[in-house]
Amino acid sequence: MPETGNTGTTVGEAALPASRKSEAVPGLSLGLMLLSAGPVVILVLLIAVLSFLSPYFLTGRNLSNILAQTAVISVVAMGQHLVILTRGIDLSVGSNVVVGALSFHAGAPAIIVIAVMVGCGAAVGAINGLFYVFGRLPHPFIITLATLSIAKGLALQLADGRAIPGMPDSIDALGRDAVWGLPGSVFVVAGVAAVLSVMAKTMVWGRWIYAVGGRPDAALRMGIPVSWVLVSVYVISGLCAGIGSVILAGRTDAGSPLFGNLLELDTIAAVIIGGASFLGGRGHLGHALVGAIMIGVIRNALNLLNVNVFFQLIVIGVVIVIAVESDVLRNYLEGRVRVLQAGRQS
Repeated sequence: MPETGNTGTTVGEAALPASRKSEAVPGLSLGLMLLSAGPVVILVLLIAVLSFLSPYFLTGRNLSNILAQTAVISVVAMGQHLVILTRGIDLSVGSNVVVGALSFHAGAPAIIVIAVMVGCGAAVGAINGLFYVFGRLPHPFIITLATLSIAKGLALQLADGRAIPGMPDSIDALGRDAVWGLPGSVFVVAGVAAVLSVMAKTMVWGRWIYAVGGRPDAALRMGIPVSWVLVSVYVISGLCAGIGSVILAGRTDAGSPLFGNLLELDTIAAVIIGGASFLGGRGHLGHALVGAIMIGVIRNALNLLNVNVFFQLIVIGVVIVIAVESDVLRNYLEGRVRVLQAGRQS
């Protein structure tokens, strides 16, 4: 193990000439910039390559189809992003869609059906947050896995394991109608993104989320209500899952206990692929949206290229591994930059 001095730099680093230190920091900083912009660059390159591989990829109809297919993942991933910012995880988002999509069967008007869907998601999110925080559970994985199982079992029981067809026209319009050539669900995604972005940037609550995720112990000492911040992000994650259930119901014109299967994995993948960190305290909503679009583009491309549907899971898994390793490399480079900067100032 290398010896360290009082400044925290290693002996080898302390012995570096000043010129080499000055060269190293800009080089590492450039590496960090490339890693941060990596998901966007990869998405652009992916689109460019696929436009050559398939003549149908850049057609208006196909691009509209990609946006419609990724709308559910995008909305739910934004809520998942807030949870991951606080070093948490929400596995129950798929079950929120399942339970919410069944509410139309009571024959209520569209506004009530939408309210029940969104309210159901918020209720599951509140249960997750309250049990995790005040039940003093060691990790949210436990309670969100439990609510995933409970809600899915309840949905299967209520629907007798079958899809229930039919949705109000206003909900179907989200999956059927287009505005200015764009699917209606795209405007729902944009609206949710705008609201969450304003809340994160203009409210002190937004700064609290980053503080809780970055340094929870320091956040407590600063007087930040850590417990209620954690509860709030799980409620919002549930709300986003409820909104996602409305979009999904509009696309399928039905409710099914099988809706939402693996959605929790897709949303986690979208957030991590987009560049957010499981270590918390770093990232923005754009990460979730870029990651969701990337997943949609990859799946759409594999379909256009007639690749086996089972192989798609393998591809997404490989992309997730690469994204996580990029996060590890970014953390390492950030540590090196801090050490070298401290050495230059000493």
